[in-house]
Amino acid sequence: MILQRIANRGFRLGSLFERAAARHPANVLILDHDLDAAPRLGRRATIAEVAETVADLASRLWAAKVRPGERVVIYKSDGFDIVLLACAVARCGAVPVLLSPKLDGDTVATLVRRANRPHLVTDQAKLERELPADIFEASERVLLTSGAFEGTVDLHSLAGCEPFDGLTMPPDHPTLITHTSGTTGTPKLAVHTGRTLQARYRPQVSALAPIVRGRETIAVHVSFVHSRIFTALAISLFRGFPIVMMADSDPRHAADLFARLRPGILEAHPNSFMQWEELADDPRGPLRNVKLFSSTFDAIHPRTVHRLLRATRRRAPMFAQLYGQSEVGPVVARSFSPRRAPDADGRCVGMAIPGMTEVRVVSRNGMPPSPEHPGYIEVRSDGRIVTYLGEQDRYDQQVTDGWWRMGDVGYRTRWGCVHLLDREVDLIEDFGSTLAVEDQLFGKLDNLLEVVIVPGEGNVATPIVCTKDDVPLDPEAWRSAVAGLPKMAAPVQWRHEDLPQTATTKIKRLELARLLAERAA
Repeated sequence: MILQRIANRGFRLGSLFERAAARHPANVLILDHDLDAAPRLGRRATIAEVAETVADLASRLWAAKVRPGERVVIYKSDGFDIVLLACAVARCGAVPVLLSPKLDGDTVATLVRRANRPHLVTDQAKLERELPADIFEASERVLLTSGAFEGTVDLHSLAGCEPFDGLTMPPDHPTLITHTSGTTGTPKLAVHTGRTLQARYRPQVSALAPIVRGRETIAVHVSFVHSRIFTALAISLFRGFPIVMMADSDPRHAADLFARLRPGILEAHPNSFMQWEELADDPRGPLRNVKLFSSTFDAIHPRTVHRLLRATRRRAPMFAQLYGQSEVGPVVARSFSPRRAPDADGRCVGMAIPGMTEVRVVSRNGMPPSPEHPGYIEVRSDGRIVTYLGEQDRYDQQVTDGWWRMGDVGYRTRWGCVHLLDREVDLIEDFGSTLAVEDQLFGKLDNLLEVVIVPGEGNVATPIVCTKDDVPLDPEAWRSAVAGLPKMAAPVQWRHEDLPQTATTKIKRLELARLLAERAA
């Protein structure tokens, strides 16, 4: 971790675009959507214009009485202006609290109350359709990015206010609050400082440098409320990479966009890459110029990696996988080349990053961690958050002598390679790794869009399957695919859009198991 600490002066979120514009003012940001908070920016702008927009938004927030040290919850319709508003809030010396547009209004109200009377930036649609009426009582004031609503301050009405120069807070001051995935209940609010965010940035930028040496267009489809969006942005901005920010991951939309812009780097959630497998067969070759595929969330299925890498025409393309968590950032890294077999072990997530992160696996049951007896995965990194807002006890329960428990189980090989087998809460005893079985099913059934194994009636492993275009599952193909795998109940076919998902498109397995039980009843 020593390499994360050297000259770590903090991430400086509020001046991110300003500093990037000083280096590469003519670099461009391309959007596939319009921005509620900054409609005049359009869908193509220089980084200098984006920096001016952030400064203008900060001036409006300052005029709306946002002050240093205060919290500002941002919960609005999806768009890249969430990121711009977060930077503008930080420029005021305040702390942005980013809540996914996918969260329901009652959950948002709970988190707003936990933030202790913050300012709330939202829009008419969220106030009318999602948020409860008492949200005004829980907020210092409500600021609007679009529409109109009684009792709010319209940010657009503050155009032309006195310019505000901006503040830079100390590196150990909270600079960003994001929420956890919420796969096991109400999300927790993770508090990042400037120093912890910079510690996350370091391993990511160092890993990219030897892989991509020249200037490449990068296309990004990552949740706008996740901490990863800011480190991905910083890497791209300071390298002068043209940036394409996507709100829509639909494969047809992505194919049209990539065929036109020819990105050299793609950054996305694993489930987005799964959706984009079909782009490999598009005659326009939307993936042909991709040098690097990058994903920093969950381990990805080998079938997906194989198909994407086979679709590019670049010399020595690579798929980079960083295993981590909202609370600690990336801790383990692995890369794949086109030589990787479609049936390769997808549970191997890689090695700790030398000089920056450490990982260990501790026993769950007194037995040495192994494939048969997976242990708890624990990590150390200076990128770890400093607390859960309002839930210090929950935070302390996950730390032992500086080691953070990830909530995943697995084992390490004698070479130090980490194998992730399951989430701790998703374990089905005596079944083995549900994730490994899902990998194998993906490799054997080409028409699978998603497969999730959850405990069903009698705690029997039950596969939930989604197929492309909702084509009925072929019973013979299924029987052939499950031959030799652990015993499972009959598959249950599900519409992909009906699967409960987090802000980063993870499947909420516990919620899915509950829905399965309700359907059976």
